[in-house]
Amino acid sequence: MAVDCCADESGEERMRTGRSGQELRVGLGGDVVRMHVGRQLGELDEAAIGRGAGEAEPGLLELGPVLIVDLVAVAVTLVHLKGSIGTGDDRAFDQLGRVGPQPHGATEVSSAIDNLGYYFAPDPASGKACSIGGNVGENAGGPHCFKYGVTSNHVLGMEVVLPDGEITWLGGKALDTPGLDLTGVFVGSEGTLGIATKIVLRILHKPEAVKTMLAVYDSIDDASNSVSAIVSHKMVPATLEMMDNLVIQAVEQSMAAGFPLDAAAVLLIELDGLKDGMEEMADEIVEICKENNVREIKVATCEAERAALWKGRKGAFGAIARLSPNYMVADGCVPRTKLPETLRYCKEIGDKYGLRTANVFHAGDGNLHPLILFDSRNPEDKEKVLKAGMEMLQVCADMGGTVSGEHGVGIEKAEAMHMVYNEKDLLAQEWVKDAWDPKDLANPGKILPQRLIKREEAHVS
Repeated sequence: MAVDCCADESGEERMRTGRSGQELRVGLGGDVVRMHVGRQLGELDEAAIGRGAGEAEPGLLELGPVLIVDLVAVAVTLVHLKGSIGTGDDRAFDQLGRVGPQPHGATEVSSAIDNLGYYFAPDPASGKACSIGGNVGENAGGPHCFKYGVTSNHVLGMEVVLPDGEITWLGGKALDTPGLDLTGVFVGSEGTLGIATKIVLRILHKPEAVKTMLAVYDSIDDASNSVSAIVSHKMVPATLEMMDNLVIQAVEQSMAAGFPLDAAAVLLIELDGLKDGMEEMADEIVEICKENNVREIKVATCEAERAALWKGRKGAFGAIARLSPNYMVADGCVPRTKLPETLRYCKEIGDKYGLRTANVFHAGDGNLHPLILFDSRNPEDKEKVLKAGMEMLQVCADMGGTVSGEHGVGIEKAEAMHMVYNEKDLLAQEWVKDAWDPKDLANPGKILPQRLIKREEAHVS
């Protein structure tokens, strides 16, 4: 599917007639984005950070003077859809950013093509607030990534501005392009290789049927074991999301989504696909949950009930403010079979430092999000939470997992890269960075621990 991006019909007319200047800036914005960013990076030769919707998780501490490239101010939204919809050409063309207060995130992309029978599968919980460009930078996932994959599985190509100001295309409009997968290198690079200004997205046909279930447990271990059991039976639900009691308390105080307050944990299970066979699959999942001591299974009987459950899940991070003024997310991944053990260790770490830990996460693919609650006004709390977070990441690594599922590395977790990579591994990644950005201008000092050290030393000197 081909998609034109413009602010309104008059903007589209300006694009066709090739008018320039202020009209192009206000009505279209796309060429302004590319020219503006390219000029800044190429001519000023300064370190630069692409700033989108501001929903990134790794933190924004700057080391020394940098140029903030404000993509939000000059980019446009997806409005007009054109092309071969329904002919099998399932692609969308998206320009980074937003107009006014509304971000151009995954939710907005799906809403724009909903009446055409399509949707964009990656659905981070921050979908209403984040930008597609940010999703690309972090390789964001979301509840449906268990079945459909993360952002990198749904990006076909992109126009990028390289650190020296050169504008180029990676990938294209085909499902697979010959040569090295440079699109795959760029997605998840957290802005350290350049800035994406156009993105070609893979979109999917909406499923024929959807069934949403809430499984209620008196034990976190039983809920975790149910996840492994479902997958071991070669079943792939669209989502397998888990929340513990602390998160349930926060959500119910915030929005009354319908989660039982006395549950130790709940699983939000969603099936999608063809109607034929869905009831049988649901019945089998119910039996598996019963074998793992589920207390109760509720089935959403209408779209309103389903929407309430998902509103609770996607609003969980924000609801934590009901429990604590601050929290830190220790985003990591472990094999599904290690979920019960990992959650126990994380709780023990929190208890050791006198910090409460809440859990809401993508259980289907083992992507944990322990939320460590603290008060930033207390200096001792800040020191404790940083230590606890690193210890939790070490547990994930020791379990055969990794130190970031989708929230990125940035500065905060740069040293944690040593937990999963040896020096040769990190050197290989340094070579990639050097090939794209030898002057370390694009989001400098992030991800790679040696880059962080160099940046700190340069800033001090």
